[in-house]
Amino acid sequence: MDPRIEHARVINRRSFMRVGAGGIGLAALCSLLGDDLAAAGAEATAIGGLEGLPHFAPRAKRVIYLYMLGAPSNLDLWDYKPRLQDLAGTNLPDSVRGGQRLTGFTANQATLPIVPSVFKFTQHGHSAQWVSELMPHTAKVVDDICFVRTMFNEQINHDPAISLLLTGFQLAGRPTLGAWVNYALGSENENLPGFISFVSQGSAPALVAHDRMWGSGFLPPRYGGVKFGASKDPVLYLSNPAGFEPRDRRRFLDGLAALNQASFDEFGDPEIANRIEQYELAARMQTSVPELMDLSPDQEPDSTFELYGEESRTPGTFTRNCLLARRLAERGVRFIQLTHRSWDHHNNLPRLITDCARDVDQGSAALVQDLKQRGMLEDTLVMWGGEFGRTVYGQASRPGEVPSTATNYGRDHHVRCYTVWMAGGGIKPGISYGETDDFNYNTVADPVSVHDRHATVLHLLGIDHTRLTYKYQGRDFRLTDVAGNVVNGIVA
Repeated sequence: MDPRIEHARVINRRSFMRVGAGGIGLAALCSLLGDDLAAAGAEATAIGGLEGLPHFAPRAKRVIYLYMLGAPSNLDLWDYKPRLQDLAGTNLPDSVRGGQRLTGFTANQATLPIVPSVFKFTQHGHSAQWVSELMPHTAKVVDDICFVRTMFNEQINHDPAISLLLTGFQLAGRPTLGAWVNYALGSENENLPGFISFVSQGSAPALVAHDRMWGSGFLPPRYGGVKFGASKDPVLYLSNPAGFEPRDRRRFLDGLAALNQASFDEFGDPEIANRIEQYELAARMQTSVPELMDLSPDQEPDSTFELYGEESRTPGTFTRNCLLARRLAERGVRFIQLTHRSWDHHNNLPRLITDCARDVDQGSAALVQDLKQRGMLEDTLVMWGGEFGRTVYGQASRPGEVPSTATNYGRDHHVRCYTVWMAGGGIKPGISYGETDDFNYNTVADPVSVHDRHATVLHLLGIDHTRLTYKYQGRDFRLTDVAGNVVNGIVA
């Protein structure tokens, strides 16, 4: 990075009042100039963000991403394949497999027996969408959501597939989707981060949720997600230490800001400006976060908890996080990511997926309903899904065993096609997009790549994905790399 260019980026009309003064003096000046700043135009409506964005009128103002880490089996949840019942136990035809690479879990199995789902599917809503009995609450909102049945990933193992899904590149180190959105558009609330992440542990063994899943990569750190936990202090060190009063904190921050400002004036390093901003944001969060997390009766009535379910009263659950996501959306947070960790079902799938579905079904559906009844779904994009899907053939519990085709089967990784859903924010409601074959193994029509979905998300936010770039190590990088097309078939 050229410090002169970065210095010019930092010192602009939007950031001058934040960076140039700092501390109590800044707060007082903003109060005195409040009317003038409000009259300055649309730029005052967002905190941070790039000049000239959005590129065109957005359909969505914010994104809530319900990320199912570990890859749910769409054959058991969303993609109904009745013909498989007649093929149960038969070997997956080579003509269907087509030489697709297998993971180490099943590459040495003597057979790849077809295992139909043991769960019942029925049609729901005016759109007559097929949904598994595992998702009774989501079944009630199918007319508000769009099923994309032909998502595909290029990586068959979790780590590179997760990286590709979240950053657009299979190697770690690039900014996540949320960081790109935060960088491009900023936040609508100066007292909360523009990108917030929650992680919930479900009822089954889970993969590790690494911090880089909401990281900023090579973007400045302030654009990465801030992780909220389930403890008394949802953000580390939110409360002042015992004996350290708010006035002491204010004095400390003013002194620190003065030191950092002196360094910034001398070196023009944008990271120093970032540090000043982050310390001030952290101070404001000491007030805004407790208010956000207050779910007392005068803040959220019993009807809210009835909608989301009893688990929404328990901190750290996925359902509780869905309720908090709605509250964050109301407060102008641009990107909210809820990661649920329990979907890696290589064996005992019927039992484990039943538990996981119960973890997330009511909260996901309630979030859509809650946003809709508040008039927020039309400009809030909600997304649900994992990094890839699961195979139609069964996986043995142990090497050398014959895979079960009865009630205790597992499924391996499958990348060629899987189902995700999207709702609100300019997405066509009540439709299915794309078509898979009778084995849910190959795409018949309308494949959607990770880059295509990223391009579509940015488009709904008013961003041309080819024009959102960041110069790093001499190259202009973008979220969609050198690929990606807007999926117009799902845009309303």
